[in-house]
Amino acid sequence: MGRKVLVTGGAGFIGSHVAAAYVAAGDDVTVLDDLSSGAMANVPSGARFVRADIRSPEARALLASGGFTLLNHHAAQVDVRISVADPVRDSDINILGLLNLLAGAGTGGVRRVIFASSGGAVYVEHGRLPHGEAAAKLPLSPYGSAKLACEYYLATFAQLYGLESAVLRYSNVYGPRQNGAGEGGVVAVFAHRLAAGEPVTIFGDGRQTRDLVYAGDVAEANLLASECRLGPLGELDARAFNIGTGIETGVTELAEVLAAALGRRLDARYQPARAGELRRSALAIDKAAAELGWRPRTPLREGLASTLRAIVGPDGGTAGPGPARDSGGTGRMGSRRLRAEPEARSA
Repeated sequence: MGRKVLVTGGAGFIGSHVAAAYVAAGDDVTVLDDLSSGAMANVPSGARFVRADIRSPEARALLASGGFTLLNHHAAQVDVRISVADPVRDSDINILGLLNLLAGAGTGGVRRVIFASSGGAVYVEHGRLPHGEAAAKLPLSPYGSAKLACEYYLATFAQLYGLESAVLRYSNVYGPRQNGAGEGGVVAVFAHRLAAGEPVTIFGDGRQTRDLVYAGDVAEANLLASECRLGPLGELDARAFNIGTGIETGVTELAEVLAAALGRRLDARYQPARAGELRRSALAIDKAAAELGWRPRTPLREGLASTLRAIVGPDGGTAGPGPARDSGGTGRMGSRRLRAEPEARSA
């Protein structure tokens, strides 16, 4: 038997892929989730499930008495719009929730924390792309500010209590089981609407870019960060790793690729850009390659094909916005790289 791992948010999109990777690696896995946005169907077979809020005494007690060696923290309030409209709610979940878990982890003897941060939300909007880990930080949204605050708390706990942590700053993660409703990821939102023969809404002019990384590759990064040797904590970015591709994909371009894959004509409706969202995004991944031995394996169009198969049923209809099982990827097609302009706005 391997490590004893607690994955928070393990019934959600990214967390369920991560939990499944730990199970496949032979670890003893417990999933903690309040099911506010996740689903039981996403919890991998072989994992124990505990329903609780990360801010609750139950979650803290579980970590204090569960004998876990590793905490992988993916549970979060992830809607940028909610964070802008209600920053108190966002910080209550994302900051106080983490602190509650860390209190239990310290009592319970947890050795390492893997924290899901956001490379698309913590870096300064202006600057040369792709952003490296040492790039300036100046979040545009309370969500980004909360993620950055959590990184500082983790660094403080490492210095005060010896609770080591690795921070994974994700770009835009996509793949099977991503929610296609509301503030779901752009790939899932577009795919569900296109599969249903409905127009897609694009906020902004469509030339804004995203660095799209496949969920299966992200899960692999979590495994590697769980066992790698961490260097000395000399500054905030010392134990932080960008997890992306370094490739920009335009939002309208993405919609066109998905429409073509479904044999549909793209009907795009453009709306004003939303507050708190960046213009362009791309993350440099040299550090993850050098220190974790990680690089993304899944070309964009291969990952999109896998995602579409999880959404579109065999009759060509949509499987709905709920959970769907990963059906793997076929077909090797890439995304074009867009030229990064000096002092351009990042996404």
